[in-house]
Amino acid sequence: MRVPLSWLREYVDLPATETGRDVQAKLISAGLEVETVEHLGADLKGPLVVGQVLTIEELEGFKKPIRFCTVDVGQANGTGEPQEIVCGARNFSVGDKVVVVLPGATLPGGFSISARKTYGKTSHGMICSSDELGMGDDGTHGIIVLPPETEVGKDAIELLELVDEVLDIAVTANRGDCLSIRGVARETAIAYGLPLRDPALLDVPGPNAYGYPVKVSDPAGCDRFTARTVTGLSPEARSPIWLQRRLQKVGMRPISLAVDVTNYVMMELGQPLHAYDRHQVQGTIGVRRAQEGEKIVTLDGVERKLHAEDLVITDDRGPIGLAGVMGGADTEIADHDPSEEGAGATTDVIIEAAHFDQVSVARTARRHKLSSEASRRFERGVDPQAAAAAAQRTVDLLVLLAGGTAEAGVTEVVAPGAPHTITMAADHPDKVAGVTYGRETVVRRLQEVGCDVYGQDELIVTVPSWRPDLTDPNDLAEEVIRLEGYENLPSTLPRPPAGRGLTARQRLHRRIGRALAGAGYVEALNYPFVSEQVFDQLGLEADDPARRVVKLANPLSDEEPALRTSLLPGLLAALRRNDGRGSHDLALFETGLVFQPRDAAEVAANLPVDRRPSPDDIAALNAALPDHPRHVAVVLAGAREQAGWWGKGRPADWADAVEAARTVAREAGADLRMRKGQYGPWHPGRCAELTVTVDGAERVVGHAGELHPRVLKTLGLPARACAMELDLDVLERVGDTVPQAPSISTFPVATQDVALVVDAFVPAADVEAALREGAGELLESIRLFDVYENAEQLGEGRKSLAYALRFRADDRTLTVDEASAARETAVALAADRTGAVLRG
Repeated sequence: MRVPLSWLREYVDLPATETGRDVQAKLISAGLEVETVEHLGADLKGPLVVGQVLTIEELEGFKKPIRFCTVDVGQANGTGEPQEIVCGARNFSVGDKVVVVLPGATLPGGFSISARKTYGKTSHGMICSSDELGMGDDGTHGIIVLPPETEVGKDAIELLELVDEVLDIAVTANRGDCLSIRGVARETAIAYGLPLRDPALLDVPGPNAYGYPVKVSDPAGCDRFTARTVTGLSPEARSPIWLQRRLQKVGMRPISLAVDVTNYVMMELGQPLHAYDRHQVQGTIGVRRAQEGEKIVTLDGVERKLHAEDLVITDDRGPIGLAGVMGGADTEIADHDPSEEGAGATTDVIIEAAHFDQVSVARTARRHKLSSEASRRFERGVDPQAAAAAAQRTVDLLVLLAGGTAEAGVTEVVAPGAPHTITMAADHPDKVAGVTYGRETVVRRLQEVGCDVYGQDELIVTVPSWRPDLTDPNDLAEEVIRLEGYENLPSTLPRPPAGRGLTARQRLHRRIGRALAGAGYVEALNYPFVSEQVFDQLGLEADDPARRVVKLANPLSDEEPALRTSLLPGLLAALRRNDGRGSHDLALFETGLVFQPRDAAEVAANLPVDRRPSPDDIAALNAALPDHPRHVAVVLAGAREQAGWWGKGRPADWADAVEAARTVAREAGADLRMRKGQYGPWHPGRCAELTVTVDGAERVVGHAGELHPRVLKTLGLPARACAMELDLDVLERVGDTVPQAPSISTFPVATQDVALVVDAFVPAADVEAALREGAGELLESIRLFDVYENAEQLGEGRKSLAYALRFRADDRTLTVDEASAARETAVALAADRTGAVLRG
């Protein structure tokens, strides 16, 4: 809603020193979102005057029509001589009054005016259009032609009200009253503590039997309909400059006097109106629901097929308007055509001011994709009591500006109704805000809003007709709080009850996130929606359980209608996006839910809203949900260690993905084991299958390693990208999160190194497992520190694995023989299980 400050001052006596910025601050403090303050004419500098065209000479020989004009500007040029101006516009004639900018002036945008030679003539200034003056659209797209009675030489800046400030307010859906100058003026008056001159306080004649006949067949859709008639409008009457300028400032285009007046009153009072050509209306005006399949041509020239729920205005022929949205073309106000001596111009009009149901108007506007200024207001709530005043204001302006005559007949159809009343404890706003306002402050603020308040400890509040959004005590409390100032509310942090905090599961997830972040990974949060085609891109088998997805009934995107069964699609997309933007060394991680459909689908019951759901209700709801375990995943690409003065860098490889899995397992206190595996997107020879023991049985909980080159090419990922994914819920189940203090022995450690030669296809993890088991209880730790391959020394298809074994006893110092015996036992078991032989 655009609100000119000059218009606002008509209803509130703001201090002369108050600027638009000052009013903006006050209104924002009162709860209105004033987005900007536009300074009209801020860079405009005169002389800008009214001139009269004396002569027009058509210049020939140019690609477009050019005219050389002489214009009388009075004494504004200092000489009184006609001003010579070159102009290309065609919409003015000799004798017309126009707006002239003289040399030395500056137009909006910093455009300086000076005498200059063009088209073989010297132009001393410009004849201006509305666009050049920053006035907005006036419908002519040409030179401004002023009324004939305008005085030559008059200052056009003052005449056209070119200097002003306009507040642009983002009105929320519940504040329909602020879609009018009247509503914003009321808020301004409250904010400044000043009286309001309400423009709706008019002397309105009561209804009588002489008004135009109206029949409302659907009082639920239209609870108030006022009709007034004005006859004898002058066909030549045009909207005065002040009215056109106000419409332009609020963002509307002047059209014709009758239409401009209805738009002006709508912006002033917030009540949408419609004017019908009385000679085009046949019979009684009616309000009813449309018949399915009925048609109407609206004012925008579009034929629309009506729905049975549409509320329409009718006459004896059928629909002549969509109620609260747009009028019909059959009864449109016809403007005067100067070339036809007033032929066809509307001289008698019927003014409609009605109140329509919010929901009905909103549905009709959306059904026909036809949003209008009227529908915007009805959807948000219009003051039903303002209809009669708006009709009277329209009649008064038409009589004043068009020389019309107001007929004595007044039609007003009103459905029975009573004001809305709310009962509220006087201290309810205090409890909501945590501030003691007191009864007097609560009553005073509610009365300023327009409420009638009675009672002491318990208040009976009658809501004003222009605030349909006030429906319960919390709404009234909000009014008190916002007018007292949101900025005055104390900032109080909630105190959690003692003994509560994060659950063990939440603490585990945070520890894992911190551990991965400490290892150099960056957390990436992705949407849980995927396309089913991504499983083909990841190379999953046709019968893979991960292909069974939960589909959304109303997805955000038709291209991603399913919930994820893996974290990898989102992480790999983030990897690709960052790599494409120049970040090539990447390490990302995510923890989040994946979704797996149940074998037997159940329908969730509707939970009660008047009480807390019972444990059985919650259990039934959970049983209807898909399984949603929490997973953790990482992806890597580029350099894992950067090169520098300290030495060479190192690219990320499969071992880093495996180490990320070990990091997660350590935080969960789980015994995670690795073995060679093959699954989906991972490279068959560089994939580790991650397992844990659950209830005595081994269970696969994830995979880690390098991604398959085919998957990398299909997804557009960097070469040698790696990934890991684990089921966190299973790790949590088997893990022991009790902190383990490190054991410190007073006895020395005995270190034995062993290098074993095995076939190249034998996993190092299998050799390590055999060594660990064979070494027995004396083994404290084992570490692979070297992998060596040389066909000449080891033989074709063979490799050497070197391990450091640390032995220690809790009660004594081990002898060399004891450590050597444990080492030999370990080597023997490794030889038996993997075919390993000691490297000579």
